[in-house]
Formats: sequence, structure tokens, C-alpha cells
Amino acid sequence: MTQSVVVQVGQCGNQIGCCFWDLALREHAAVNQKGIYDEAISSFFRNVDTRVVGDGGSISKGKIRSLKARAILIDMEEGVVNEILQGPLRDVFDTNQLITDISGSGNNWAVGHKVFGSLYQDQILEKLRKSAEQCDCLQCFFIIHSMGGGTGSGLGTFLLKMLEDEFPEVYRFVTSIYPSDEDDVITSPYNSILAMKELNEHADCVLPIDNQSLFDIISKIDLMVNSGKLGTTVKPKSLVTSSSGALKKCHKKPFDAMNNIVANLLLNLTSSARFEGSLNMDLSEISMNLVPFPRLHYLVASLTPLYTLADVSIPPRRLDQMFSDAFSKDHQLLRADPKHSLYLACALMVRGNVQISDLRRNIERLKPSLQFVSWNQEGWKTSLCSIPPVGHSHSLLALANNTCVKPTFMELKERYMRLYKKKAHLHHYLQVEGMEESCFTEAVSSLSALIQEYNQLDATKNMPVQDLPRLSIAV
Repeated sequence: MTQSVVVQVGQCGNQIGCCFWDLALREHAAVNQKGIYDEAISSFFRNVDTRVVGDGGSISKGKIRSLKARAILIDMEEGVVNEILQGPLRDVFDTNQLITDISGSGNNWAVGHKVFGSLYQDQILEKLRKSAEQCDCLQCFFIIHSMGGGTGSGLGTFLLKMLEDEFPEVYRFVTSIYPSDEDDVITSPYNSILAMKELNEHADCVLPIDNQSLFDIISKIDLMVNSGKLGTTVKPKSLVTSSSGALKKCHKKPFDAMNNIVANLLLNLTSSARFEGSLNMDLSEISMNLVPFPRLHYLVASLTPLYTLADVSIPPRRLDQMFSDAFSKDHQLLRADPKHSLYLACALMVRGNVQISDLRRNIERLKPSLQFVSWNQEGWKTSLCSIPPVGHSHSLLALANNTCVKPTFMELKERYMRLYKKKAHLHHYLQVEGMEESCFTEAVSSLSALIQEYNQLDATKNMPVQDLPRLSIAV
């Protein structure tokens, strides 16, 4: 069994991380009722005897003593990390694996990347190495950050380059929260474009998520609950988006419900690596099968059914409807419509009481309505994990490598150009040591090249699929 380390950077990254670790603990508690430290738990947690000082306290098997998250918490303000350390999850985090400052990055990518990057490089590296040493078989670093601020975008992408240099064989999966049009950070287009250049060059897979999509999903769930369509029985054990039950302490801010969707995404993404199933999918297989070209590694995620995110008891919907929903634009975690764009590849990660025959039937049913690139008409990757989300019978996470991400990148570039043409706020960046105007021109060129790659793929849409001649073997 492999292990993964979660690196949560900035305010947004740490708030999502808080939700993720809470839900991960609840999920494993529901499955592992005997309290035995097994391989599934070891993927994200260490078992520590707190009575022993130093590394000698790690226990590889037997009863669970004290679980410690394989996590590194980084923020250049103290607020969110201090809040986590005073909350119900305080004992889950190793206080030696935290890095905080008091000044913050001031919504400036250059401060996060250039100033705090060089200032904290040695400390971050030491903590990364420490986390890696505590793993038997480290497979993946999950980075959680936002694109619009200073620490998440700047220091988060600085860290990404460090991971590539120090651990080239370990996968780098990045969950990036993109700002919405109404974002309250004026400089977020600058920060996002500068961060995207780093993501293009140093990430293995990026899961782009935008705040507006998360908000729309929460609004839809609220509407369904309030209209009475979902029923009204509270499910105390479900992975909830509201502030009821065990998560009351954690879910008290407006963004908590939205953060919780991202936490559910990460749980489902890793479920097949943690639990048994008739068709397992390793994290390495996601990158191998879904990323045909190194820069085109942006995967659009959708979660279905949405009611697995609500705290109400409802009759299960038809299984086939769950598969149909995964391809509708209402269920995407990015404002995108994959059904009317071009697929490079698609992964379906199913949890619960679902058969392989159900999977195959639905793929065959949906295939005629989906357009795949001519050279990868069978570009499906599937997994079946027998353990469903807590309190539910089944769920589906779809990951699409699809040209539908292009409009998000084009919109981001337009917002960037509106600021950059006026040179607005540019002086805040250029006064940071090591930051030059060429950093901006290189970043926007990198994004333009990425958009052009998607344009070239889109140009092949609706072209007839050629029946390639089979190899003739002379007898």
C-alpha cells in the first residue's frame, strides 16, 4: 500500500484541508470499527504512541494509538492554522509540520513566491523530507491552494517546483481554486496567470475548481432541500455540507460548504487507493491514462449524485441517472460543458454497490453523445471501490481531460489583459526583489500557448474517425 502527503498552502488551502481531514477520519472510523491500524488508514495517517518522544513512537501495526495526518500546513498568516490547532482536529496534526508567518503575502504572488519562497525554502524542504521519510512507499503529494491570493498562488507554486526537484519520482496532484469574476482580490488575475505558468511546467495533474461553480452547487442543494424534494430526515453520519452534526465546529463560515465539496472530491479521488474494490485505480494510473501530453494535464471534475453532499435522507436515484449527471454542466466543479467539447480521456471512479456490468452499460449508452479525439476513441479509465461514502449507497467522481477548460483560461487572460494594459497595480510586484516585467510577459505567453494547444485539438472536432489499416502479417 502506498502513502500520500497533503501540503495545504494559504488560507483557502488550509480551510479545505481542515474539512478533508475531518471527513477522512469519519470515513475510516465508519469502515474500521475495531480500531486497528491498517493499510487503508496508513495511506494518509501515521500511528503514533505519544508516550514515546521522537520518531520512536511510530507504530506500523496493531491498535490505533494516536493518528497523525501526513500533512504539512503552510500559511504566511497565523489565523487559520491557529484556528485549526485550537479546534477539534488539533491532535491530528504534528506541530513540527507547520510553517507560519505573521505578515501575510498581501495578495501578491511575488511576495509569496520570491520573498517567502527563498525565506522558508530550507524549512519547507526539511519538513517535506521528514514527511517522506515517514512513508514506506510515498506515491503522491497533494497540494491544495487557491490561485487568486498571494500565499496560495505564490508560495504554493514555489513549493511545486521544489517537489519536482527533490522528489521527481513522486506524483504532484494540485487542487487549484480559481477566482470567480466577482472576486474581491483586485490583483487575482495577475496572481492566477503567474501561478498558471508554474502549474503548466511543474504539476503532473491539476484539478481546476472555480468558486462560482461551488457556490452554484451549494445553492442547488439548498434549493432541493428547501423545496422538500430531498426529504427532511437529517442523516447524522453523511458527509455534510451544512453545519449540523459532527462538523458543527468546522462548518461555521460561508465558504465551509464549498470547501467541503472539494474535500469530498479528494476523498473520492483516493478511495480506490485506500479501500478494496473489484476494479482498483492507482493514482499513477490517473496520470498515465488521462494525460496524453505533458502540459494538457488539467482534469475537470464532477461529483454525483449531489445529494451525497447534503445532510438529508432521500430515496436513491436510479444508477443510470448518476452517470448521466456526471456529464451535465450543472455537476462540474468548473464552469464548463464537457459534453459539447472534445474529450482527450475520461475516468469514472465509482464507489459503493455497483457492478462492472453497470459501468460498461452506461459507458456504451453515453458514448454516442460524447466526442473523443480521433486517436483515442476508447479513452475511458474506470474504477470500482466497494466502500461507498459514509451514509450513502453509491457515488461517482468523473475526471475529464477535455477542451472545455479553455474558456476558463481565456476569461482569465482577458481579465489579466484589462489590468496589464493599464499597468495597474504592477508596481506592487516590480518592487519585489527578483521580480521583473518579463515574469508577466512569460506567464501570459505560457497561457496563450496552452490555449493554442486546446484550439488545435478543438479544430479536429467533428472530423471523421479514420479506420486505420490493420497490420498485415506475411505468412
